[in-house]
Amino acid sequence: MKLAQLLECLAASEVSGDAGIEIKSLCYDSRKVAPGALFFALRGVKSDGTEFVEAAVKGGAVAIVADRPCACAGVTVVTVPDARLAMSLMAAAFYGTPTRGIPVVGITGTNGKTTTTYLVEGIMEKVGVPAAVLGTISYRFAATDIPAPNTTPESVDLQRILRELVDLGARGAVMEVSSHSLEQRRADGCLFDVALFTNLTRDHLDYHLDMESYFNSKLRLFTDLLTPSSEKPLRRAVVNLDDPFGPRIAEQASAPVLTYSLTGKADISVAETEFSVDGIRCRIETPVGEISLASELLGRFNLYNILAAVGAGLALGYSKEAIRAGIEGHKRVPGRLERVESEEGITVLVDYAHTGDALENVLATISELKTDRIITIFGCGGDRDKGKRPVMGEIAARYSDLAVITSDNPRTEDPQAILEDVRAGILPLGLREYSLEELAAGLHEKGFATIESRRAAIRAALLAARPGDIVLLAGKGHEDYQIVGTEKFHFDDREEAAAALKLRG
Repeated sequence: MKLAQLLECLAASEVSGDAGIEIKSLCYDSRKVAPGALFFALRGVKSDGTEFVEAAVKGGAVAIVADRPCACAGVTVVTVPDARLAMSLMAAAFYGTPTRGIPVVGITGTNGKTTTTYLVEGIMEKVGVPAAVLGTISYRFAATDIPAPNTTPESVDLQRILRELVDLGARGAVMEVSSHSLEQRRADGCLFDVALFTNLTRDHLDYHLDMESYFNSKLRLFTDLLTPSSEKPLRRAVVNLDDPFGPRIAEQASAPVLTYSLTGKADISVAETEFSVDGIRCRIETPVGEISLASELLGRFNLYNILAAVGAGLALGYSKEAIRAGIEGHKRVPGRLERVESEEGITVLVDYAHTGDALENVLATISELKTDRIITIFGCGGDRDKGKRPVMGEIAARYSDLAVITSDNPRTEDPQAILEDVRAGILPLGLREYSLEELAAGLHEKGFATIESRRAAIRAALLAARPGDIVLLAGKGHEDYQIVGTEKFHFDDREEAAAALKLRG
């Protein structure tokens, strides 16, 4: 594709050099540049892309895009107001705008995104729309399953992956759209039909610094990226009114809004609900009539995810029957209250809950379903928001008969320092603190323990459990690795729990 053709999608650009050159690939990492590439010199948190222009040119780049002066002899330089936005729009153009002509649902929020994508995927399948799903777990369609280093890929990767999956036969797409990606314009090249808001609670404040900035990044999906256009004139927003930020999004959205609520008046609400260890049975009131359904998902927060999926189905114009069948046909989301089988009557659940709100939602759900004790194993990641650590500690200890603090992904932080931050939230509760040796002798009263090794923590907790207990392994969910320092090691909570249960035998 000619550079001049790619530039047609930009509102403004200044070209120094030949705009008629052929662009063979797009790249934002100078180490991966190939001959004929267009290199985007992006501003980073720790580095500036203009520092790598010379390396990119040596690698074969024939043109550079930057949002500040970037003279480089022998190549065409394009100066734009926002290099990230330009990259997103040019990537979509380069890959033929893969989201044009197919229904695309973007889901944003702190919690519930992954489960909701699976539910919406199920609904789409029931109406004969095989959908690609891109999110925290992976980027997938049919037999293609690409590991997900980020919830939402960088724009060049996002458009390339979407093109690949559409070419494989995807006729719709469901995407988790992270706050980072919205802030960094990664999804600006996507044409969304539906934008869905689940909730907003404390997370990623190491990046966004405060809740208002975090909110404003999410808001972009409903304003900048949802304005009806000639290509997609019937765009819709689906918004959770029970979240304090929901009404603000509903008020500012650029497209018509469908609202949902468990507690108040909304377009989509619940007339009748029954929760049990077998799942959820409910009767949902919608603008097109009632939908009665049963789901194997557990708890109140998953009912919110169901309502969100109902809203997405209605926004896409699908029938009540397809919506019900799609939700009822959904059985499991990896690492979201995923069961590990136990022959002794111990309920072992693995969940990705890694924020205070998510952990409280899961534990509140378990509390409603429990028949005996709750044991929780959890940790907090290193090099991330430190403020949530004591909050999560207090929540875990308050809801659990035994809370075991352990390592998550410590990354480059001292694991013991992270554990102490979490422990600080538990100490004011005045609970008994068990040593590993004391825990091995049995759990006699409500308390907590601190065990740095995640494997040792899981084994100690499951050895202390008895039939009837619910054991929650929180924080890593579907992840099959642990990051210590700068190295990644294989580690899967589900495998570790299964091995620990065998040790009981």
